[in-house]
Amino acid sequence: MDRDAVAALRSERIDWRFKGLPAQAFGSTLGEVADAGLNLFEDGFVAPLVVLDAAALEHNMRVMADWCSDNGLALAPHGKTTMAPQLFARQLDHGAWGITAANLSQLRVYRAFGVSRVLFANQLVDPAGLRWLAGELDRDPGFEFTCWVDSVEGVARMTEVLDRPVDVLVELGGAGGRTGARSVHAAIEVAEAVRRSPVLRLVGAGGYEAAITSGIDHNGLSKVDYYLADLRELVTRLAAQGQFDEVEQVIVTGGGSAYFDQVAEAFTQGWPQGLNVLGVLRSGAYLTHDDGLYRETSPFCREHRLPGGEPFRSAMHAWAQVSSQPEPGLALLTMGRRDVSFDQHLPEVQLRRDPDGSTTALTGSAVTKLNDQHAFLELGGADSVTVGDWVRFGLSHPCTVFDKWPLLAVVDGERVVDLVRTFF
Repeated sequence: MDRDAVAALRSERIDWRFKGLPAQAFGSTLGEVADAGLNLFEDGFVAPLVVLDAAALEHNMRVMADWCSDNGLALAPHGKTTMAPQLFARQLDHGAWGITAANLSQLRVYRAFGVSRVLFANQLVDPAGLRWLAGELDRDPGFEFTCWVDSVEGVARMTEVLDRPVDVLVELGGAGGRTGARSVHAAIEVAEAVRRSPVLRLVGAGGYEAAITSGIDHNGLSKVDYYLADLRELVTRLAAQGQFDEVEQVIVTGGGSAYFDQVAEAFTQGWPQGLNVLGVLRSGAYLTHDDGLYRETSPFCREHRLPGGEPFRSAMHAWAQVSSQPEPGLALLTMGRRDVSFDQHLPEVQLRRDPDGSTTALTGSAVTKLNDQHAFLELGGADSVTVGDWVRFGLSHPCTVFDKWPLLAVVDGERVVDLVRTFF
């Protein structure tokens, strides 16, 4: 990764483009503000704010890196979660094998910051994109790129445009999947098309198990387990056909943030003798975890799935102020759909910051609705708030929060210790 390009972000000037920042910071650089030790509530920050917890970020990166190392897996975290090169750099520093992308615009951001190994977890059939990719590969011999193919037609389109070799993985989607060949037989047909292509080289297989409908059968196996068994069968059959005879290491990839334990078990079982397999997880949301979707589904937070492991910690929170109390039991806050996620769960009310800086847990209240710029907080139990109070919320599904914030404060308690730039 180009560390100079990442470091240069600290030289960008802060102005009105970045919501939530203190007006007195306008004209200062990101680095100057990050180093100033500002307090979120005393130095002019304005609501709403979404912040990242420094200690939780570090904890989550360490836990995931250690677990992958202990299980013999490589990690290519999905960069679409954050689109933050500063965080990519830290993930790579913690041993990430590469960074995953989903589309050309993301890939161009990665390359602008020198990400040298990219797993493109999607098909790439756009002629303009393919020509740009070919030029980038020619320009930088150190750039390693692999994308997915899932149809004979897609292989043909790539072959028509490309004038240089590109590595590909055949994608197995399975019944009810997202993209990807719907059966092992269909995936083998795609692999055969790749073999006939003068420019494509098959280096493995992959897919996305989280798109498969959940459920446990009478054998105690889930549909995800059956899907992963099919993926193993695909790789084994392709190897038996000689598809990987000229490949030093076969990439097999899967793993969102909800089933990576099952993916790890499937990828680390014995493979046919002589087949050198690199299992690659693409989990991305582990970095911040959350207070909703992944708190409920992550293997590190479901004791019956990974007992004894260190749980991830929620590293993303929203702060908003009470702006109105139009009737008893109802408060309106300065936070809405333009600021926080709502596609999985509504924000979780957690605590109120009192005027003296202490906090009080809000245990009986809930957000019942979000407008574009307002949150409806229904007060319950002994909870109370006053106009002007700051309230902290937990968020669900970080992927749909980061894209609302081009600049996020990283905090240690109430003190800002860094600023993270995103590029969506």
